[in-house]
Amino acid sequence: MFPFDQVLPLIIANIGRVFFNPIFWLVVFLVALQYRRMAAAKEAIYGIRLKQGWGDVFTAVVYGILGGLIGSVIMVVVGLTLSGTGLIYLWPVAILLMLINPRFLCFAYAGGIIALSNLIFNFPQVNISQLLALVAILHLVESLLIFFSGHLGAVPAYFKAANGQLVGGFTLQRFWPIPIVALMVVGQTFLPEGINMPDWWPLIKPEIEGDLKNAVYTLIPVIAALGYGDLALARPPVKKSRLSAYFLGVYSLVLLLFATLAQNFKELALLAALFSPLGHELIIFMGKKIEFQASPIYISSPDGVRVLDTLKNTPAWQAGIRSYDLVLRVNGLPVFDRVSLENSLKLKEKQEPIEVEYLQGETQNYRREICQPPREGQPFGLLLVPGKEERSYLELNSSGLLGRWWQKLRRR
Repeated sequence: MFPFDQVLPLIIANIGRVFFNPIFWLVVFLVALQYRRMAAAKEAIYGIRLKQGWGDVFTAVVYGILGGLIGSVIMVVVGLTLSGTGLIYLWPVAILLMLINPRFLCFAYAGGIIALSNLIFNFPQVNISQLLALVAILHLVESLLIFFSGHLGAVPAYFKAANGQLVGGFTLQRFWPIPIVALMVVGQTFLPEGINMPDWWPLIKPEIEGDLKNAVYTLIPVIAALGYGDLALARPPVKKSRLSAYFLGVYSLVLLLFATLAQNFKELALLAALFSPLGHELIIFMGKKIEFQASPIYISSPDGVRVLDTLKNTPAWQAGIRSYDLVLRVNGLPVFDRVSLENSLKLKEKQEPIEVEYLQGETQNYRREICQPPREGQPFGLLLVPGKEERSYLELNSSGLLGRWWQKLRRR
């Protein structure tokens, strides 16, 4: 039986140690900068100054700690040790790939390239099973984080569809500081902080000399960060993020299986190395195909004005209006576009309540609500899907520094 009674308290204690590590707080600071950038994007599309809070950062830290705890347990159970993962090579390769395209800042691509280099050139010296198992487990943790929190803080935006039509949608971006506790082989004799594992363990064997049954391991905390980026055009953010989490979870489990089998069947090492980047590309391709081939949902309607997003703590929010709701009438008058909505809001005196009639999201339940008028300088709080008068939209160009340089070179 696996000694969880020995291991779990040590994992929790080591995760607690990261709070005294300045590198952890540096990662939190970098994550906070990303959320500040997202808040600035929201301010730009709403056209007003939003109150800055630490809610998104706090939520990211909490989810990151929980994800790190789950990932740490999985790493220990499969026997993953840091000594064979080639972390010293992963980050430089990942950063170089990021310069080509930001989405390549992912261990799936860097890990696959390093594994292939090891198979072809015998450099660098890494344990391919350990390396790809690390990639798989980090992506499995990421899939769980995406499932439970990938939709939070979605930023509304306008996009141009393949047919040239402007549609509404959301950019999904989340960042998590991850404290991971990993194993390290510390010798063949008993140490006070060592962990003696059962005979059948581990599944992913580290490269050490001597009898594995007598090996002693210790746990060390490692600080990392995970990020998620996606678009939601044909389904609400929560459904899109959970679909992405499902694809990523399947990819992670398959890669972990390949990495485990490659330990005992060397001919499968090439399959595992190829699947790391190509499988990741496949799930990205499937996600985009499903999203862009489906009909966009955040488009105008002849029956009223479709809501893309609602600003919190505004009259519209207090009236219960949310994303994808269809506003039919305001103060008894039908509304069909931004102008008619603004005119209906101006009909009553500033102190008089506002009556709103709308259909709720996918259920289309009819609601009639009374809300207080906006305070001085406060908006009503509705961001509508793009109308015919809209001209600006978000470009989906994500090339990195080297990628943009190559594009300019080709044009010459």
